[in-house]
Amino acid sequence: MPLYGANAFIWIDDWTTEKGNFAIAEAAKVGFDFVEIPLMRPWDFEPEPHKQALARAGIEATASVILPRDSHMPDYPQKGMAFLVSVLENLEAVGGTKLCGCIAFAGGVFTGQGPTQEERQTVIDTLGEVALEAKKRGISLGLECVNRYETYMYNALEDARDTVKAVNMDNFDLHGDTYHMNIEEYNFYDPLVTCADVLGYMHMSESHRGRIGSGTVNWEEVFRGLADADYKGPLVLESFSGNNVDLMAAIRLWRPPKESPDYLAREGLKFLREWSENVGL
Repeated sequence: MPLYGANAFIWIDDWTTEKGNFAIAEAAKVGFDFVEIPLMRPWDFEPEPHKQALARAGIEATASVILPRDSHMPDYPQKGMAFLVSVLENLEAVGGTKLCGCIAFAGGVFTGQGPTQEERQTVIDTLGEVALEAKKRGISLGLECVNRYETYMYNALEDARDTVKAVNMDNFDLHGDTYHMNIEEYNFYDPLVTCADVLGYMHMSESHRGRIGSGTVNWEEVFRGLADADYKGPLVLESFSGNNVDLMAAIRLWRPPKESPDYLAREGLKFLREWSENVGL
């Protein structure tokens, strides 16, 4: 069976020391193997209390980010790299081993056209350096593809496959997300199988960001695709129950789900486990 994680924004609307430790405890109580920390503001992050909370809870941590607008990697590669290195330092301090998300671009930044070859090459060169820094810390990276309304850089999974292959580091892979796939892909099955060689991390998120299984994502195709791709990575529940300022600005989350955090988490984990068992993940 895969490892199961949960994004902390299921339970909290912002990551502070107190709220973060609450999310850690809740993730463990529900039965998740790890919590995904939205490490959006590394300058405010306090690793030691969270390291202790993770140890008490008996679970691990990963981290996800969206680059700030002034660190959009195609335009500001050095600022983007500096931001990611500061995130890596904090993640290492809590014992985390995976950083993923929008590590190559800022949300909501557009040029009026698709990505240029020069922009993609800047990302490849910069993320290659970041991957080296991550490797020193025992951390792997995952590049997430998100929908066209949030970025122009990487939308469908195959958009990022060439970048992952070009970076060519064993600690750098592709991060898929069913919410974005529901917008960008022709189906769920084919891209998962096509990108099986680089796929390393999955956000399991519903079309409306609420309880998975209650929207328009074709979960039969998702799990059949993961099974046929021989996917070995984690499955991370991504539902949002609160309005985080950083998140709202990045993904336009104006209308959060009506279900309670506990319901989203428990029913979501149950759903993931049942489907994984059914397809033999």
